[in-house]
Amino acid sequence: MKNFRLNNNLEIPELGFGTYKADLEAIKLALENGVKYFDTASFYNTEKFICEALKLTGKKREEIFIASKIWKNEMGYENALAAFNRTLENLGTDYLDVYMIHWPDKDMNINLETWQAMEELYFQGKIKALGLSNFLPYHAEEIIKNCKVFPSVAQLEFHPGHTQTFALNYFREKKILLQAWSPLARGRIFDDVLISSLSEKYNVSKAQICLRFCLYEGVMPLPRSSLKIERLQEYFDSLEFEISPEDISRIENMPPLGWGGEHPDRERVKN
Repeated sequence: MKNFRLNNNLEIPELGFGTYKADLEAIKLALENGVKYFDTASFYNTEKFICEALKLTGKKREEIFIASKIWKNEMGYENALAAFNRTLENLGTDYLDVYMIHWPDKDMNINLETWQAMEELYFQGKIKALGLSNFLPYHAEEIIKNCKVFPSVAQLEFHPGHTQTFALNYFREKKILLQAWSPLARGRIFDDVLISSLSEKYNVSKAQICLRFCLYEGVMPLPRSSLKIERLQEYFDSLEFEISPEDISRIENMPPLGWGGEHPDRERVKN
């Protein structure tokens, strides 16, 4: 597996696995089958599962990458420091590879105070890279204008039919790696005509088309962990084929495929 090199020179695998709604068995299976990057959050309640899975599989902490996030009620300087310590305790580790703000607060001062706490932890060597989750460009710009440590990673919903082109180009320009949550559009891609036809054309699964598309765009996909070994192998196989530029363009210009209904400035939309 190739790596992405972040803007602070940290290298991370080009494919990660989300742990939202994952259980211990799913994470253990992922570890046993070569997964190296795990995306968690205090809100997911899966940090302890990663700790336990490492013990059960005998994997060493330094063999994998762990990213976690600060939840909405953990924001602010003191709260963020306390949240980080809880996360370390849950994970049974003394450092994180990536630590992110999960959602921007409407009060930008709260975001900046939280970032200041994260910067201190970064300078102490307890975090290797800092990131922003669900920050749109105008949210991120306030952090960038006031930070000592530049964000290295940004997470947004990204998949065929919902590529958030303006945000994608913004983070590319800033040399901030975009990570895709919900890269399979929560299953909606499985009914799409274009994705289905490309799946047949390349003799790969529909999921592989979506993951490969993310990588072509320079986006790191974070599909959820799966209990099925076949699905895990499918994810790894998505790195082994190419989609033609013409077909990439077709995906880039396909009709909207829907979104998860979550926007940082609005109430959640139920789809």
